[in-house]
Amino acid sequence: MWDAKIFSTDLYHFLNWFLLYSMLGWLLESIYMSFCNKRLTNRGFVRGPICPIYGVGFLGAYFLFKPIAHNWPLLYVLGCVSATALEFLVAKAMIRIFGAVWWDYKEKPFNYQGILCLESTLAWGLYAICLFAFVHKGISWLSDSYSVTVGKVLVIAGAVYYISDFIYCVMRARRNEGLEKDGILVKSK
Repeated sequence: MWDAKIFSTDLYHFLNWFLLYSMLGWLLESIYMSFCNKRLTNRGFVRGPICPIYGVGFLGAYFLFKPIAHNWPLLYVLGCVSATALEFLVAKAMIRIFGAVWWDYKEKPFNYQGILCLESTLAWGLYAICLFAFVHKGISWLSDSYSVTVGKVLVIAGAVYYISDFIYCVMRARRNEGLEKDGILVKSK
């Protein structure tokens, strides 16, 4: 099973990269928002340190843009457009399911309904370039630095933890208790 190929990459590496990118995204966003809020801020949907939209986004960008990784201007433009489209789709899904989105760009110039803004769109292009310039090399090195046995345990434990945490948070939101985001209880509609 672990040797099955996904986009010419074995499942073992694909899942390890997904977990590492999900944790890296959570870490970076939580640090950034903690700095902005001047207090510790958990930016994930669930309580734990995993934000799978970053796993999906980074891996999607990696496999989608790998053929053009050498063409930085094109990579930048496609990074801007595709990540903004993903952000828009996730926001619309969250609004439909939970009645809320966990980010708000209303104070940013050139925003659309508070769910998209020019600043983030431009940043996504830079992130796409950084992905190929050095981030993926670091993630690959990290996932190869521990044994395959340890990697399998990490992936399985991470999946079990995330799924149980996700189910708990969804059930809590569905019971109309709401979810705590950035220290504020957000009630679902």
